[in-house]
Amino acid sequence: MSHTILIVDDEVKLLDVLGGMLEQLGYRTLAATNGNEALEILARDAVDLVLCDLRMPVMGGKDLLAEMNRRGHAVPLVIMTAYSSVRDAVGMIKDGAFDYIDKPIELDDLAATLSNALRLQDALRDNQRLREELEGRYSFDTLIGASPAFQRVLKGIAEVCEAKTTVLLTGESGTGKEVVARSIHFNSPRKSGPFVAVNCAAVPEALLESEFFGHVKGSFTGALTNRVGRFGQADKGTLFLDEIGDMPLALQAKILRVLQDRTYEPVGSTHSRTTDVRIIAATNRDLESMVAQGEFRGDLYYRLNVFPIALPPLRDRREDIPRFLDRFLAEFGVALGKRGARFTPDAVRALSAYGWPGNIRELQNCVERSVLSARGPVIDVADLPPYLSHPAPRDGGGEDADFPIDLDQDLERYERGRIVAALNRTQGVQVRAAALLGISERSLWHRVKKLGISVTRTVGTPE
Repeated sequence: MSHTILIVDDEVKLLDVLGGMLEQLGYRTLAATNGNEALEILARDAVDLVLCDLRMPVMGGKDLLAEMNRRGHAVPLVIMTAYSSVRDAVGMIKDGAFDYIDKPIELDDLAATLSNALRLQDALRDNQRLREELEGRYSFDTLIGASPAFQRVLKGIAEVCEAKTTVLLTGESGTGKEVVARSIHFNSPRKSGPFVAVNCAAVPEALLESEFFGHVKGSFTGALTNRVGRFGQADKGTLFLDEIGDMPLALQAKILRVLQDRTYEPVGSTHSRTTDVRIIAATNRDLESMVAQGEFRGDLYYRLNVFPIALPPLRDRREDIPRFLDRFLAEFGVALGKRGARFTPDAVRALSAYGWPGNIRELQNCVERSVLSARGPVIDVADLPPYLSHPAPRDGGGEDADFPIDLDQDLERYERGRIVAALNRTQGVQVRAAALLGISERSLWHRVKKLGISVTRTVGTPE
């Protein structure tokens, strides 16, 4: 994309020369003979950079920069100056100018300075665009659900957004806990700060302390440089602690101290650092039961459970499934080249009747697979994954369930079948299998061990 540069100089001949030089470099140019004319152009035209002479009889470069800042023109300004005015140019850089170049101007110097300024400007615009997209993606309007179960979640989000209160999100895997965490952040006073997410179950135990608190160079083998931890990265923003129930007890004590005192020490350092972060934690485990069994610190649990929000499983909000289908169809229809894709009424009924043990994440994967499988834009029951035709018990028991049953045995059989199927599909690669199941690799490893599943190229149970 060609950039537009506004040249401001009271010497008309120099304007012509500079215009020719910049056009030779591939830029589009506009010209003004003083600061007032430059401001008029900035008000009506899209300008990527201002190249301005320092001294002009009518509003020089210094006054133009001040007025641009006052009016909110977020455009880099490069000063042209004679050697005798370098000190003034340096002062302007302190006031926000990007750089200066000496007169007489060399083409190579001019090209390098403009390229650097425009590269930075493009990066800042991309960052702003991405931030606006993120804020839009996680606005209240994008949270799908009109069911009473999800309306309670929305009410909780609205109540806690403006506060700095610690939030604990609970719910099964795939219910959208990170989406809710991001929505709280991007609708809070901290939205201009960072949102840092860390999966407590995915970090190797030996590196957990360094991951959260950082380390100083030489503090352990492999610590070749200083490292800023997650608490440092999230300063003035939000730290999302996912799968908090899988955090080792030894680290829990140190996290508790940060929540209490807002201070921590990087590994190998003797100096405390302060942090200003908002904590949002999430888990699919029963922390209260873990506390009773000594698997989770009670004092940390009570620190985290200041404002709990329980996310309902998809089977408890079936009336929201058609809304999710519309969202995912629009997303995958464009991505997979099948605009206008739609489900038949029979397909929608089949999707709404299924129990969705993997919740929203499983539904999303199912829609993507169905869009791929269908030969045209209309997706019927035959295009849905086969397991939807003979699902496991839809919702773990209801009014129409057959009793008596052995619930533990049924759940173990279902869990084993899903894990074995995922491992077979990935040829025993546990990282990929965990992703298919919507759980962490560490959680998968525990389940494989508990169920006695033998992980090889062909997965099964021991003889």
